[in-house]
Amino acid sequence: MTLNVLIWHEHRHEKKNKIVASIYPDGMHGALKNAFKGHDDFKVDHALLDDDAEHGLSQKRLDETDVLLWWGHVAHGEVKDEIVERVAKRVWEGMGLIVLHSGHFSKIFKRLMGTPCALKWREAGENERIWVLNRNHPIAAGLPDQILIEHEEMYGEPFSIPEPMETVFISWFEGGEVFRSGVTYQRGAGKIFYFRPGHEAYPTFHNAQVLQVIRNATRWAHNPAKAWTGIHDAPNVPHDKAPVPLEIKGPSLHAYGEEGFR
Repeated sequence: MTLNVLIWHEHRHEKKNKIVASIYPDGMHGALKNAFKGHDDFKVDHALLDDDAEHGLSQKRLDETDVLLWWGHVAHGEVKDEIVERVAKRVWEGMGLIVLHSGHFSKIFKRLMGTPCALKWREAGENERIWVLNRNHPIAAGLPDQILIEHEEMYGEPFSIPEPMETVFISWFEGGEVFRSGVTYQRGAGKIFYFRPGHEAYPTFHNAQVLQVIRNATRWAHNPAKAWTGIHDAPNVPHDKAPVPLEIKGPSLHAYGEEGFR
């Protein structure tokens, strides 16, 4: 089975910042594509914020996507709300979502979490040790006990997210802070993985173990079942269509088969 993977990226910093452009000359989306090179079970494409009026995320394109990777930072507010709702609906239907680094403040992540998703941070190029908490988790497959990143931005607790389904990784930083750096959720039929590393001023997405986590997470997030499009419906089931024969014993606000209030 081939997984259709779409990498969504702002592609803003590479155009305006010489440091970022030198680290990611093919864009961060170009570096992220390397996670899937040499693995025939992936078909990978990318979409950028300024591709078109729909940010490269047309309904047709999302319908054809099994797993969406999301990296954003400077332009969260420029993502149109109707596109956010479109992506959220696809996640509820079964599309996997991998949210990377500053994507914790993206509209889509906050929409699906329902919380502020705030945290402490510091740019000092410090060491990060990403500790694996569950060696048997599919997202941690093939990894050592820890991933060492020489230079990274610090994210620190408290991280105002809902209690995760699973915490796969926890990070320790040179300045002493810790952070839940790899957490999973499920919303409707869709699996979600948030992965912390990936500040654009550092070459984190050239780290083979970081890319391995992203590749593992993409496989984990894939739902092979048919899209659960009915998750959005709220049908009024008439009494004579009930699974068990039923008599009406009380009044109703709605006519037979009428839609309910939303």
